[in-house]
Amino acid sequence: MASHKPKQSLRHRLLPPKEIVLPNGKKVFKQRSITPFIVILVLIAVYYSVELTGFKFSTLAKRGHEFFTILIAMVPPRWTFFDSVIQPLVDTIKMSILGTVIGALLAIPTAMLASVNLTRNKAVSGAVKFLLSIIRTLPTLVSALILTYVFGLGTFAGTLAIALFTFSFIGKQLYEQIETVDMAPYEAMESMGANRLYSFLGAIRPQVLPSFLSVTLYTFEGNVRHAAILGYVGAGGLGIILNENIAWRQYDKVGMILLALFVTVAIIETISRYLRKKLT
Repeated sequence: MASHKPKQSLRHRLLPPKEIVLPNGKKVFKQRSITPFIVILVLIAVYYSVELTGFKFSTLAKRGHEFFTILIAMVPPRWTFFDSVIQPLVDTIKMSILGTVIGALLAIPTAMLASVNLTRNKAVSGAVKFLLSIIRTLPTLVSALILTYVFGLGTFAGTLAIALFTFSFIGKQLYEQIETVDMAPYEAMESMGANRLYSFLGAIRPQVLPSFLSVTLYTFEGNVRHAAILGYVGAGGLGIILNENIAWRQYDKVGMILLALFVTVAIIETISRYLRKKLT
């Protein structure tokens, strides 16, 4: 009977194991590392990236100091301009809060549909996951630009853009969390006659709620920063006056806007970090 050699993988064919002789005379085979090949591939990718983007260190050396020139022009900020910053800053916060709440609430039923352990139909689960991936690929600025054409200029379009991003991001995080929970309590409640919604609320919700709230708070932090630039496409918030004053090169006013945004984000991050620690 003819003997059959075990089928070798591509890695074994390209990188045959290295033979090592031990002090006792035994021979062992050690798989060769693929690290050199990975390093070469990364270097090739970096080289072609530099070529395609036209990145030049010489240009950076010649013009890089202009960035610090602009920063210096922002100091000191024009304090009298703060009154004009308050309302756009409030709009930015309101957009972030409302968009985060809407997106997080919509993410809950969507994550349930996307979870393979709750949705037996793989086609439905796969379709919902694909939808979340498609929405997640759209930058918030691009979706805000599209929504301003649909709903007009203003904070409404910005709020919807933030809600879309929040929906896709939290939806992904939540369905991945649901797929790792202990399903025994859920199945026990179903076997006792409870419907799927009641079983979810009683068995799975306690397991994923702390993580869900933590991710929502983290997303809210980022949404404040996102909302600050949506005004560039007419979606309201700080971006409108930020774009206007940069265009007119009134950098002392820009400094006031950025300072107000920095303080606001720092306060929100501090509160959010405290709440996330309590949740964990």
